[in-house]
Amino acid sequence: MCIVEFAKKFKMSTKIAFNYLKRYKGLDFLDKCYEAEHQMSLSDSLNDLIVVCKRNGGTLG
Repeated sequence: MCIVEFAKKFKMSTKIAFNYLKRYKGLDFLDKCYEAEHQMSLSDSLNDLIVVCKRNGGTLG
């Protein structure tokens, strides 16, 4: 769900979003923090993903 919404937010395909999140550690973050992120709003989860990716060299957001 987060990957699809991330893709929509940045107007990219889900494949590109997946690769971006993988490259900049967003998927690792989701895997590690799933329980907490699952209880937050989708908007908050997307914002967290953006922050994590930026901290790891990403440029979106």
